[in-house]
Parts: sequence; structure tokens; C-alpha cells
Amino acid sequence: MNLINASIEYVGIDISKDQLDIFVLPSRQSWSLSNDEAARESLAKQLAEHRQALIVMEATGGLEMPVVAALVAQGLLPVVVNPRQVRDFAKAIGRLAKTDRLDAEVIALFAQAVKPKPRELKDEQTQQLAALLTRRSQIVTMLTAEQNRLSRAAKPVHRDIKAHIQWLRKRLDDIDNQLRQQIKRSPLWRAKDELLQSTPGVGDVTSLSLIALLPELGRLNRRQIAALVGLAPFNRDSGKLHGRRCIWGGRASVRCTLYMATLAAVRFNPVIKAFYHRLTDSGKLHKVAMTACMRKLITILNTMVKNNTPWNANIAVSA
Repeated sequence: MNLINASIEYVGIDISKDQLDIFVLPSRQSWSLSNDEAARESLAKQLAEHRQALIVMEATGGLEMPVVAALVAQGLLPVVVNPRQVRDFAKAIGRLAKTDRLDAEVIALFAQAVKPKPRELKDEQTQQLAALLTRRSQIVTMLTAEQNRLSRAAKPVHRDIKAHIQWLRKRLDDIDNQLRQQIKRSPLWRAKDELLQSTPGVGDVTSLSLIALLPELGRLNRRQIAALVGLAPFNRDSGKLHGRRCIWGGRASVRCTLYMATLAAVRFNPVIKAFYHRLTDSGKLHKVAMTACMRKLITILNTMVKNNTPWNANIAVSA
């Protein structure tokens, strides 16, 4: 497929395990490639000749990463977007049919209409750290499921479940050791880890998650970092109806980790503890107060990283 330079503006790539579907606007050219290393490199070289194109693809549970790597190797900066955004866009324009080619076209139309901005991609070390954290989360989920299963399983399978629990615990220890080694190898990460863990309530897992999954920490203002994590409340008003403000979107994995840190901070962090009780004493529900505390905690951490300043209760109060 030879692309006409003047016609390329927006490129949508639909990714499946075995195939890549590409759609280009405004030329409406489309074609398919096998999803293998040679085809990805060929596509990247082809698109590298047309650097004015905005290349967009959906996050697909990691299948997109080899494509992104091939494009980045050619000096391109593709945009990986949330699939829900594309699906909502497709519904809004009445595109209900779904095939790989149509999906690629919808992604290109989304790129043309929304023009999502490329953001800084994680380097290889950060990607490895994120992969280890993802695997750790998967092991914890399996471990919890097996422990719950043991309590109601028949006696003949107790031995097998207990053996699996023991194996999962060993794997969890191994993953934690690998994570610690990753941090030790990087002076920058080590300093950031020590900075974050100086905050009461922030432990190993929270610190590692923020380093790997929220590299923007310290580079954005308080409103931007809250919105990125998904802790910025949005209005739900229409006419005379004034709905309750609620959070939406953001990085769920970071938010889940931050919630666990906030549970600890409400007990042991004097600033967050006082803030929580002030909210609940004024009649706020626990869930509302916890969300506000999560937002305050990420704001404090953002300020600490931005100013390269360890935990200080007096500074934290004003953050």
C-alpha cells in the first residue's frame, strides 16, 4: 500500500492478536496486515514517511505495545486511547456495526474529530516496572480467590488449594524482590521512592505504582493530576436539575492503590486524618470523605515531587 503524502492526516489502527487493520483519512484508504514483527516494522517505516499524520489506536490489554514500540523506533509518537472513548464516539455518530475494518475507520474518525494529544510514552525501564506491578496485582487477585475458595471447598481438595496458595505466596515474594531490585538500580527512582514513602500512609506498593503508572506526578498542577487519576468531581446539572458531583474516568489502577494508601493515611497521617474527620463531622458520607482525602493525598504527593521536598505536615496542610 503506497500512501499519498498530501492525503494523510489521521490514521486509525485496530489491533487484534493476529491482524492489524489500518484506515486513513481523508483518503479513506484501508488495508490489513498480519500482526507480526516484520509487518509492524514495515508499517512503521511506511508511516514514518508521513510525519504529519496523527496515529491513534486503542489500548487492548498490552497487544498495542509491540505496535507502539515499532512506531516509536521510527521516531513517531502514536496516541493510545481508552476504548470506551472510541465506543462512545461510535454510538454518538451512529456507527453500531462492528468489524475490524469498521473499527479502524471509527478510530480514524475519532482522531479527526477529537484530535487526542500524544503524551509522553514510558521508557523501557518504566514499562518493565509497570509489567511487574500488573503481574503482582494478578497474583494478589488469584491468591485472594484461592483463600476464599479454601474456606468453602470440600476436604478432598484442601491440600491442592493450600499447595497453590503456598506457590502463589512464593511468586508474590519473588515479584516483590524484583520490584525492589528495579528501584535500587535507578538513583532517580530510588530518590523518588524515598520521597513518596516519607508520607505517612504511603508504602512500597503505592510508591511503586505511582512511579510506574503515574510518571506525570510532579509535572502537572493540582487540578490536572486529580483529573488524570480520576478524582476530579464533574458537575451533573441540567436546567433546574442539580445532580450530585461525581468522579469519572482516570487511571483505575492508580486510584485503587491510592484508596488503600488513604485508608492507612486516615488512621496514621495527621493531616489526612484531621481532614477526614472534619468532613465526616460536617455530615459528609464516608465514601465522599474518602474520595476527598484521596484527592488531597495525591495533591500533597504531587507538590512534594514537584518541589523535591519530603513529607512536612505544615506544607501538606496548604497543599
